Amino acid sequence: MVSEAGAVLLVETVRKTGLDRAISAALAPWRRPRAVHDPGKILLDVALAVALGGDCLADVGTLPAEPGVFGPVASDPTVSRLVDALAAAGPKALSAIRAARAETRERVWKLAGTATPDAAGHVIVDLDGVLVLAHSEKQDAPGTWKKTFGHHPLMGFVDHGSGGTGEPVAGLLRPGNAGSNTAADHITTAGLALAQLPKKYRRGRQTLIRTDSAGGTHEFVAWLAQRGRWLSYSVGMTITEQIHQAVLKVPATAWTAAIEPGGEIRDGAWVAELSGDFLKGCPKGTRLIVHKERPYTGAQLRITDADGLRLTCFATNATGIPIAALELWHRQRARAEDRIRAARATGLRNLPLHDTAQNQIWLEIVQLALDLLAWMPMLAQTGEIRRREPRRLRFLLLSAAAQIVTTARRRYLRFAGHWPWTDVITDALARLEALPNPA
Repeated sequence: MVSEAGAVLLVETVRKTGLDRAISAALAPWRRPRAVHDPGKILLDVALAVALGGDCLADVGTLPAEPGVFGPVASDPTVSRLVDALAAAGPKALSAIRAARAETRERVWKLAGTATPDAAGHVIVDLDGVLVLAHSEKQDAPGTWKKTFGHHPLMGFVDHGSGGTGEPVAGLLRPGNAGSNTAADHITTAGLALAQLPKKYRRGRQTLIRTDSAGGTHEFVAWLAQRGRWLSYSVGMTITEQIHQAVLKVPATAWTAAIEPGGEIRDGAWVAELSGDFLKGCPKGTRLIVHKERPYTGAQLRITDADGLRLTCFATNATGIPIAALELWHRQRARAEDRIRAARATGLRNLPLHDTAQNQIWLEIVQLALDLLAWMPMLAQTGEIRRREPRRLRFLLLSAAAQIVTTARRRYLRFAGHWPWTDVITDALARLEALPNPA
């Protein structure tokens, strides 16, 4: 009997996407002479353990118990030595891991049979910060703006839309006291995210960068719109007194009803475009869209809200699209919170190591795990199950037990027929088996 035999879905995803070959080649410089274990296999084993719910390096110790699924697995000391070696190499090791992920991502998108994750032909990248608490003394874990202690990494996710989840494409580890409106950090994170995309999506209007008001700085917007890149952007802006007064002067006829994803009218919500000198210093063509909405019962209004309606605004350079659709586009940035919740459930609840360089390697491992949990549904599943978050995937699929059966000189996994999701697992395995092997 094999526990957590459903993890074979992730193992097959690694094999069919060629991630094992790509990362082994990338980490070849860190393989010691006469070493038994390949550094790429070691790192992927840790990522698999994290994808299955592990939250520290020692959790890789659960994999050797099932060699029929995971193969030979390195010991805890070997894993620790590799992480220390990669941390000591610094940017060189990070670049190697990221290059392997980018190479594999391009192959995954081709295997998935779609040019981009978005049905409309866009690639949407959401940037957002997340607080990771530290409960012991760790490097770069000072006090945060929430009166806690820890780190404040800046993450980037590709949004798959309503039909899927999302892929992590950037993770910049920062001290807990790092500012939210730091333009340099947003530029660095956006650069990391773009480097993960296929080359044709690293510049051009088909790629949209979305942020909340933390990204609403002149420097960051100017970087997105600089000549030769000219990406689309939709960044939240702070409601200033000047904007507040301008909203009060907008005539009732200038407001357009907001819409829902299906195109129906959103009750109690309106949008309008402000004209005026509100975006001084922003690139030419930047537009300011304001959204007002009737708050839910009991919500506390802010001083900048008007007539009992909550105000938000964002800046964008998109053209040729109705402002109601632009506002819906920006409002769907809230899905980034779902991605962060999934990351917290997949190794980002805490940073388990002491040094910042070690924890940056851990952040790359977390992203590898999240990649696998996003790529497997993309390649092997259809319908509602594609939208399931990691916790649900573990509960339904990855935790399923099976029996190893040997017949005709071949080995098979036999899942229990009474398990409600056995058909989902076997159908997914059949789809993965049908995919072409990497060259």
